[in-house]
Amino acid sequence: MEMECDVVIIGGGPAGLAAGLYAARARRCAVLLEKSVTGGQIALTAMIENYPGFLEGVNGYDLAEAMLKQAEKYGLKAMYVSAHSVERAEDRFLVKTSEGELRTKTVIAAGGAAYKKLGVAGEERLTGRGVSFCATCDAAFFRDQEVLVVGGGDAAIDESLFLARYAAKIHVVHRRDRLRATPVLQERAFAEPKIDFMWNTVVVEVLGDDVVTGARLRNLLSGEESEMAVAGVFIFIGQEPSMDYLKGLVAMDDTGHVIVNEWMETDVRGLFAAGDVRRNAARQVVSSAGDGATAAIRADQYMSEKFGAWTPPS
Repeated sequence: MEMECDVVIIGGGPAGLAAGLYAARARRCAVLLEKSVTGGQIALTAMIENYPGFLEGVNGYDLAEAMLKQAEKYGLKAMYVSAHSVERAEDRFLVKTSEGELRTKTVIAAGGAAYKKLGVAGEERLTGRGVSFCATCDAAFFRDQEVLVVGGGDAAIDESLFLARYAAKIHVVHRRDRLRATPVLQERAFAEPKIDFMWNTVVVEVLGDDVVTGARLRNLLSGEESEMAVAGVFIFIGQEPSMDYLKGLVAMDDTGHVIVNEWMETDVRGLFAAGDVRRNAARQVVSSAGDGATAAIRADQYMSEKFGAWTPPS
């Protein structure tokens, strides 16, 4: 596979799909690369209730498929391959994939980020069935029920506070004896009567057959194990951006997220980053889609400035 196009979009999540739609509607030759399933993390979400326009919510996989078909209607070409690297090639970029190379005027990196997992029994099997990585997405499913939150940083505490709007009780399990979250979040959490804390404790197994029914815990000081009955396990122990293909090419922060400006531009002209891969992303479907649209609009402007006004393909 060797071809040349105007824009290569790496990642088929909400940011990549929105970028593909806007690039294709701008009559650019746009190629989207996705290594697994269209939609990324949202494809694993049974119901998204906070995406505008869907009063009763929408299945994540169905939303992703609709976004893809809409973009393909305007000419987006989707390819299911892995991006291995991006290199400068004079005034263009060379994107090396698992099935060949693409030469392109611009690149939009929208590969998303993977939530760090506990790696314990039951976690993978029950993801989407009580195991969640997004309280903003799934809290409403646990109204008046008890849930468990794993983590002690800003994300864990912020999401615990959001869960308190719905759940009857939130048990925060943290492997240390103090939180890492910012003081203001800690103050709010300690003042919330629905939230309690289990220090020096880890989850060793998520329990349940078809849905989560509880968790097995271990106290790191005593070694004692116990079981807790909960309807949900929310895991917030960090994210790992899917950005190996850009390392050494663009500026990143110390967590591996790409540094961009308000137009999603990196410090390399013609190369953009959108969605969860960028620094300070909101990590929501709607904001990721907005990032992708912004990146595609600016990429179109950049190409007009550098390569001349758009002309119909010959």
